[in-house]
Amino acid sequence: MSTPDRPAPDHGEVAAPASLSADEPTHVPAPPAPPEELVLAGDFPAATRAQWRDLVAGVLHKSGRDVDPAAVEDALRHPVATGVTVGPLYTAEDAGDLPALAGVPGQPPFVRGARAGRTGADTPAGWDVRQRHADPDVARTTEAVLADLENGVSSLWLVLGEGAVPVDALGQVLADVLLDLAPVTVQGGVAAAEAFLDLVEGRTDLAAGGCLGLDPLGVQAATGQPQDLGALAALARRAQAHPGLRAVVADGTVFAAAGGSVVEELGCATAAGVAYLRTLTEGGFTVDEAFGQLEFRLSAGADQFTTIAALRAARRLWDRVGEASGASPAARAQRQHAVTSDVMVTRHDPWVNMLRTTVACFAAGVGGADVVTVQPFDAALGLPDAFARRIARNTSSLLVEEGSLARVLDPAGGSWYVESLTAALAEAAWAWFTEIERAGGLAAALSSGLVAERLAAAWAQRADRVAHRTDAITGVSEFPDPAGVLPVRRPAAVPPSGGLPRVRAAAAFEDLRDRVEALEPRPAVYLATIGPAARHTARAGFAANLFAAGGLATPTGDGASGLTGTTVACICGTDRDYATSAADLAAELRAAGATQVWLAGTAEVDGVDGHLHTGCDALTVLTTVVDHLRGAEVATSAPRGREEER
Repeated sequence: MSTPDRPAPDHGEVAAPASLSADEPTHVPAPPAPPEELVLAGDFPAATRAQWRDLVAGVLHKSGRDVDPAAVEDALRHPVATGVTVGPLYTAEDAGDLPALAGVPGQPPFVRGARAGRTGADTPAGWDVRQRHADPDVARTTEAVLADLENGVSSLWLVLGEGAVPVDALGQVLADVLLDLAPVTVQGGVAAAEAFLDLVEGRTDLAAGGCLGLDPLGVQAATGQPQDLGALAALARRAQAHPGLRAVVADGTVFAAAGGSVVEELGCATAAGVAYLRTLTEGGFTVDEAFGQLEFRLSAGADQFTTIAALRAARRLWDRVGEASGASPAARAQRQHAVTSDVMVTRHDPWVNMLRTTVACFAAGVGGADVVTVQPFDAALGLPDAFARRIARNTSSLLVEEGSLARVLDPAGGSWYVESLTAALAEAAWAWFTEIERAGGLAAALSSGLVAERLAAAWAQRADRVAHRTDAITGVSEFPDPAGVLPVRRPAAVPPSGGLPRVRAAAAFEDLRDRVEALEPRPAVYLATIGPAARHTARAGFAANLFAAGGLATPTGDGASGLTGTTVACICGTDRDYATSAADLAAELRAAGATQVWLAGTAEVDGVDGHLHTGCDALTVLTTVVDHLRGAEVATSAPRGREEER
């Protein structure tokens, strides 16, 4: 009901209640006294680990897995790195004293971060947003560099040399860059380092945080050619004239790109760091000065908790090295540059890479990385365009400025799961590092093949999980887009070769799909369904998704009547339908021209060549089907024999 005698209040004015006059005092009740003890679970009885195990065992039994309750946790463990598995449940008893041993941010062992606080009272420090540039077109690179710096990027990573930015064009690329505000990291060996030092000779106002990018052991790993570390000390001495400029990077991403898990990456990066410390101290640097010349480059993957724990573990490892070397506590804090992983990105359906890199960037930030580079989503296709670079830099900006991710130091600290995983990764990586040291150091371990063998074993395990789709790759091995059109990009420089391989998780599926999509008409597998749609849809959808991962078309029909244009079929229905109809349908399909018949499910049926099911080796299935179809095509188009010619 309207009240014409009482005017409506202006914005910001609070009207008095209708039952009170404006000058009558209002009684505000006192807030209740806080309880002496806050019981988070109320009056419910505390759940025990044994009860949880019993309940989980019951769920597993319903799904067809009979597991003793005492063995439930072991049954559900899965690997995340070489020698490291994670369980389904973590409680305080799993972490023990680990949260306390992790210390506090900014103090040894630096597990909780190398920094102790923010840059200002109300402004989050965030991280250094570093964009990578490797386009040999100098004009394009110059334009891209300025666009990045004007729109959120805080430092540059310039790849110089053959196929990338010309070394002699460095001055042109940086001509309009305010070097007192934007740190610069170069990559390209001694030539790139000398070019940058010559460019900034005599300046004392360089922004801190840049690096000369010298990593001879990383070059040896990539090329297989032994490198001379003798120039490190001299160039590092020149870098000392510019406070905050480092000379050397221990690049673990080289080992991750060769198929290593985070255990191999951390162990090899730590071994590289120790080799560089020895070289610098032998060249006249004090231990603290040598520590101040190193930066670590580590990969950030889409497994967010493994990435978070790996970055925390890396700082713990380096602090232990510093402690053993006699470095002061302040010098032992590891400077980390996290780069989103090359291994996880895909060529097909590259738009999904935006999700992967966002998760990886999130994990790098939570893990405490000082510098983060988000690779553009189209990096596997070639040189990124302006849109891809914008999305890459905005990923960090959104997480820091709008997600407020940097307002909390070490958000994962105290998590029983993360603390346990951090310790497990640190222990496994330290064991691998000490094995490298016993072999004579990283250079010797690379030359002897020790590192290559270890990385190959780690990659074989990962590749097997990818092939079985245990490690699913959205857009490639799962939920592929058959109608997707790939963006066209200018080719990037071919990476160095001759040493460790470079792998991508999606490569095997993508290579198979490329083979199939190059054929016209598109090879197909006929899905022969049994029964009404309500019964066969689930398995028909599963089969269609699996075959599409190999680029195969999947026409569907009822029974054998629709088998045309292909010699491979897959029967889809329920186990009950299979028991009564599948064998007859397999015979009908063969009579109609099918030379290979598959079954969606695990039921034993006469006349079936193989089975599709959750956990099957999807890559082997697809390779078998594609080879069979191509063989049939070749046989059909082969020249006629002499008898036929007569």
